[in-house]
Amino acid sequence: MASESENKELRIFFLPYFIAGHMIPMVDIARLFATHGGADVTIITTAANAATFQNSIDRDKKAGQRIKTHLIPFPSSELGLPLGVENLNDAVSPQMSSRISKGIKMLRDPIRNLIRESRPDCLVSDMFYPWSADVAVEIGIPRLIFHGSGYFQFCAALAEKTESGENDVVSTRGLPHTIKLLRSQVADFSGFGSSFIEALQDSNKKSYGAIMNSFTDFESDYEHHFRNVIGSKSWSLGPISYWINKDFSDKTERGRTTTTQLRANNNSIVNWLDSKEENSVIYVSFGSLTRFPTIQIMEIAHGLESSGQKFIWVMKKKETEEEALLLFLESFEERMKRKEMGLVVREWAPQLLILEHPAIGATVTHCGWNSVLEAVTAGLPMVTWPLFAEQFYNEKFLNEVVGIGVSVGVTRWSFDWWRVSEGTEAVVVGREKVEKAVRFVMSEMSLGMRERVKKLEMSAKMAVDNTCGGSSWSNFMALIHELKSLKTQPI
Repeated sequence: MASESENKELRIFFLPYFIAGHMIPMVDIARLFATHGGADVTIITTAANAATFQNSIDRDKKAGQRIKTHLIPFPSSELGLPLGVENLNDAVSPQMSSRISKGIKMLRDPIRNLIRESRPDCLVSDMFYPWSADVAVEIGIPRLIFHGSGYFQFCAALAEKTESGENDVVSTRGLPHTIKLLRSQVADFSGFGSSFIEALQDSNKKSYGAIMNSFTDFESDYEHHFRNVIGSKSWSLGPISYWINKDFSDKTERGRTTTTQLRANNNSIVNWLDSKEENSVIYVSFGSLTRFPTIQIMEIAHGLESSGQKFIWVMKKKETEEEALLLFLESFEERMKRKEMGLVVREWAPQLLILEHPAIGATVTHCGWNSVLEAVTAGLPMVTWPLFAEQFYNEKFLNEVVGIGVSVGVTRWSFDWWRVSEGTEAVVVGREKVEKAVRFVMSEMSLGMRERVKKLEMSAKMAVDNTCGGSSWSNFMALIHELKSLKTQPI
């Protein structure tokens, strides 16, 4: 017979970081715990951030789930930030990013006090809150860390490396596959400062385990390596976005405050796709942060046009745009509209809705982990264009380990999204490379790649299916059971 503690509802606090690539999947995970785990869930955030997902929370509550947000005031006025700018995606300059980051750090004490006073049964917090591990230890509850990336990049980043001076190639050792990168492609996070990196490492050790947005059939070798060689406890619960976002409204509103204009834009995109043949459109997106220099934007545009492929291109607006770029884009968009060839989206795009549309045949991606999983779950091969963070490792995994992507040929890692715009023309990917990669992925030459990703699509969907004992479903049920059992045990 189950003990009283195992039958008792779990109270779990979720603390997402205020950047879309981390916040969106963690909110999905929180909704998963409330919807399928029967937990009493609280998401700690700020008013402007809550507005980007509140509609989904309200729908869950209406359906009987115990889920809510707890709002912490963001110090906008103290930092000289416009009202409502509380997320790093809202920054239009490096200076604004710095102020938002400072504001997030200023929330540490009120959030820490809230956790101490509320004493939940478990805390799920983002990796960028290393101090949250200490709070969990202090009150004797498990802290589950959320990294926002997959197993492979962790294993590759931590692996022993050898460097060849002749060709400037760095190779990993001790992994299931030998991975080689150019020295200029290897991530260097020293810019965060040694004390912060040490705090991250320390918080990993103090955490009970990690929630991973992945599934066993996708990263099985590296899931095993992460647990048994590195020695970290983890639960694969992916693909989270597919598992929890079944409602049409969830897909269209995910990650952005809903407005009449946004709905109109979404409808326009879907209507445009409805007019296109199956597998005839390539979706081009570099994430919610990337801002390319003018010359790179022009090269992408020329490459897409020369490829002859229909496309949707989501382009992040910059604080100021050169007149030459504005004139170029105006002419380009008009030409693409006249040819019925392409659609340029300058606002937030409903990515889940777009990727699952039958007209989409492939994607051009920055190799952010959320976008990778969403493309895999939609059964789409990828043109890989990594830029910063762990994205070059993700590219290697896609192209060389599972064989579902083709590289456009980026050779230099950037510390963050602002530095993508720095440097000389030598780092710009030319139109010929763009055209070649797009033509390849949309042609019969990518047939093997397409077959492999279609198999992974089936595996991804089966992973979260309770009727067939899917791996992610089983992991989730095991985690819920373990957390309930911990309620009677000291951590």
